[in-house]
Amino acid sequence: MKKGSSLTLLIMAGLMLFSIASCGGSNKEESSTVAQKTPDQYAQAGNTSGYDENLYETNDTAKAGNNTVKSFKVFPVYTDGRSPDNHYIPSGYMGDYSDVSIDTSSFDNPHSGTTCIKIVYSNAASQGARWAGVYWQNPANNWGDRKGGFDLTGATKLTFWARGEKGGERIEEFKLGGITGTYPDSDIAGIGPVLLTQEWKQYQIDLRGKDMSYISGGFCWSTNLDVNPDGVTFYLDDIRYE
Repeated sequence: MKKGSSLTLLIMAGLMLFSIASCGGSNKEESSTVAQKTPDQYAQAGNTSGYDENLYETNDTAKAGNNTVKSFKVFPVYTDGRSPDNHYIPSGYMGDYSDVSIDTSSFDNPHSGTTCIKIVYSNAASQGARWAGVYWQNPANNWGDRKGGFDLTGATKLTFWARGEKGGERIEEFKLGGITGTYPDSDIAGIGPVLLTQEWKQYQIDLRGKDMSYISGGFCWSTNLDVNPDGVTFYLDDIRYE
């Protein structure tokens, strides 16, 4: 009996030592593997339980509750005449296009910076349309026949400053989007008519609820001779998406 009891105790002790060694080795290896994994490695391995992308913010995303949404940085259409930050080109002349002249580097009392945009629309009705307007486009002269535009998803408004030379100038519409064709704009929005004053005033176009994923017509104005029988001269500055 004594010999049998001793043998039993030795067997039990051996099993306990084997179990402890096995558990300790397994925990050490697993701990090392988890510590070395990065979020990218989790994503590549398809391990959705180990990496929650909503916990990691990047330059263009922000966490909102349980959803990841795009943040939107200011996107200028015009700041100064030769600013590298400008987007879109005033190339889409419409109506009596010969009656419109645009100076994108006017020094005539800009709202900010050194220059502003000066627009002169005469009453000549050169093409017989009796109205005129200009689109800021990307690329230039793009009427939807080629790819261009910008993804402005996240923008909630377009703001701009405007003033008239004398005051009382009437612009029938300021807008963005609306270009059709093979590659149409994803949406359209605008305000008007707008009566300008001699002093700079800021205006805004509400973009909430609009599809801003593809906009090649970044800004536009239009007016006519019926409301401006003597023509019109007005100024624009600091046009931007926010």
